[in-house]
Amino acid sequence: MSLADVFIRALEPKDIEVLLELENNSSYWKYANRTEPFSRDLFLKYIKQQAQDIFEVKQKRFVVTNSNQMALGFVDLFDFEPLHRRAGVGIILKKEYRGKGYGRAAIKLLGIHAQKYLNIHSLFANIAVENKVSIQAFEACGYEQVGLKKAWNFYKDQFHDEYLYQKIFSLCTEEK
Repeated sequence: MSLADVFIRALEPKDIEVLLELENNSSYWKYANRTEPFSRDLFLKYIKQQAQDIFEVKQKRFVVTNSNQMALGFVDLFDFEPLHRRAGVGIILKKEYRGKGYGRAAIKLLGIHAQKYLNIHSLFANIAVENKVSIQAFEACGYEQVGLKKAWNFYKDQFHDEYLYQKIFSLCTEEK
């Protein structure tokens, strides 16, 4: 999978079904620190809110698409801190598109966007220790494990560790 085959675009009302499918799947809630589904109405409001400036709301969600503009999933910037030039990255793809390079391409595209348009110096990702697919994707994109948060999240009746990954961009060169 190359960057030429994957795109990120703004979230639109037509994406609501994919948003509902992925965000309301309870098997992913453990990674999102959630315990209940979102309503359709709340997602419609959320989509409208995406028109607000990231400098105001400190987050932005993008739709990951292929060349046919089919929504494959989402990639997010969150905890945006313009003063410190950093933000968090989250990604979720439909199951059938995982492990095929779409995630790596989306993470790279988001990094290019963040660096070029938001003057980002550092991106970080919080990844559950058992989430091997995400670990591989972020490492393939140049993220390094910089920390371990022990017993950080509680699900399945026990505490789980979480890695902190980070990518620091050079001040002189753009991400290619």
